[in-house]
Amino acid sequence: MELPGLAFAVWMFICFCASVDGYPSGKIREACTSMIPCHGSSPQLSPEHTITVNGTEFKPGDNIEVHLSGPDFEGFFIQARDAEHLDSPAVGSFILVDRRLSQLLTCGRTKNSAVSHTSKAKKKYIKVYWIAPGDAPKHVQFLATVVKKYKIFWVKIPGPIVSQPNALSPTPPLHATSEAVSTSHPVSYLSKPFNASGCGSMKFCIRNPSNCDPESASCFFLSFQQEKSSVFIEMSGPSEGYLAFALSRDQWMGGDDAYLCVNEDHRVHVSPAYLKGRSRPVLDSESALEDVSWRLVDGVLQCSFRRSIRLPAYKGRFNLDASYYIFLADGEASEGGLIHKHHRQPLITNGIYNVTGLPHDIGGSRSPRLIKAHGALMFIAWITTVSIGVLVARFFKPVWSHSFLFGKEMWFQVHRMLMLTTVTLTSISFVLPFIYRGGWSQQAGFHPYLGCTVMALTIFQALMAGFRPSRHAPRRQLFNWFHWSTGTTARILAVVTMFLGMDLPALDLPDPWDTYTMIGFVAWHVGIDVLLEIHSYCLVRKVEVIEDDRVQILQSLTSAEAEGRLFKQIVLAIYICGNVVFLIAFLAAISQI
Repeated sequence: MELPGLAFAVWMFICFCASVDGYPSGKIREACTSMIPCHGSSPQLSPEHTITVNGTEFKPGDNIEVHLSGPDFEGFFIQARDAEHLDSPAVGSFILVDRRLSQLLTCGRTKNSAVSHTSKAKKKYIKVYWIAPGDAPKHVQFLATVVKKYKIFWVKIPGPIVSQPNALSPTPPLHATSEAVSTSHPVSYLSKPFNASGCGSMKFCIRNPSNCDPESASCFFLSFQQEKSSVFIEMSGPSEGYLAFALSRDQWMGGDDAYLCVNEDHRVHVSPAYLKGRSRPVLDSESALEDVSWRLVDGVLQCSFRRSIRLPAYKGRFNLDASYYIFLADGEASEGGLIHKHHRQPLITNGIYNVTGLPHDIGGSRSPRLIKAHGALMFIAWITTVSIGVLVARFFKPVWSHSFLFGKEMWFQVHRMLMLTTVTLTSISFVLPFIYRGGWSQQAGFHPYLGCTVMALTIFQALMAGFRPSRHAPRRQLFNWFHWSTGTTARILAVVTMFLGMDLPALDLPDPWDTYTMIGFVAWHVGIDVLLEIHSYCLVRKVEVIEDDRVQILQSLTSAEAEGRLFKQIVLAIYICGNVVFLIAFLAAISQI
């Protein structure tokens, strides 16, 4: 029993010594896949060292000069990998320049596919050559692990991406590794929140809501302040995930210069990125940002950084002395810093602006103007004109039976005018989303399908009214039934469609206010309708007692309705006022987004 115990003790001693000493000789093949040194501590999050290369393109067999530099470090580990699959094995092989500082390692089946240190001697600079293999992927990215001291190290520091000629832009994962970060400059913590002083006079500001205070928990804030040849940028907003802004030449995502502040495990990473269409941002492996700082308190994320006005050496970075649309978005980020699509439309400036020009203090809109117009016209049509028109036709025939307008009964002319207005407004509103989207929207759920159904019923109703039979024609009863059922179906579907459309990202009225307000309108309309129905029923049932022969005679519908003329007119006036109030509330909400 003593021999196994002694062997176990010796084995534990060897493991302990290995874990303490790490890999001073650089023989770290065990870390080929993860690139993580077994030092018993977590990696640092903000790299101090950078990787540079002498070119951006390669062909099989070419030599690429690779440099690793930064403050004094003891150990390092360099690999090249497929930029679109960073978890894949090492690619290509290396040639050494100084064998005293570096040595070649074989990772996997590829000989000389990694470079590491030879000793713990401090060094500031390493130079090697990478040889592109014949089966190299289209895009290759260099990664480095750097050990400053035993427990201070960085893992998989992202380096430049080199590509084969005529290769499409790479689409690497949004967050290559949980250990690496996209900025290569020191990051500090903001001691106090931003403020809006100087907005419009010394710096260019975007605020939503307008004139809000960036210290509040409901204010989205973005500012630009020119300082000689650079611009200092502040971004703030209520978000536990990420904030991002982008400079765009149009009001569509794609081909834009973006900057992200991402909350990862209660630390904020600031990264430049490039937007390709509506896909995830492509993070830039080389950061052009300086003086990076951040703050995350009470659900408000704030970050600031500085960048040069012109960055000719960085592909995808726009010059800040030109005019652009500015996007400001927020969303959720999962563990590891992976961001998700923003759940609502980004805030977009209403025009193009030069952030280094005259200072402005502006707002923006989370809804495009065409979508706002679409919503406003639909609210006018289906809250106001159609509702009043139906009420007039249903309850005011006897009231206005002897009043004429342009040779026709007044109730009919008012009804027809309001219904034609509804058809016109609905038709104009119907085409606006198609103009904005350039086609069918795949992300709007049932709303567009129901909208098309409502549009079809509206046109059918108008055409059917144009071929209305005369009052005493045999088919008049059939027409009346179809006219009523088609109109009622269209109105019900229109309300359902508006319920669904109010919460779509392109409009997104305040929730749950929008739902409660629409429920209030429906209750208001149904209540007035029921009130007038009860009133009509009571008039019909009213009897006149003729004293001479004491016979109860049921009043005719026409005379009974005439007696209630004043009451109905008062109710109609109140109903119109109520509808206008609901309409103004919705239009005001649209104007605020």
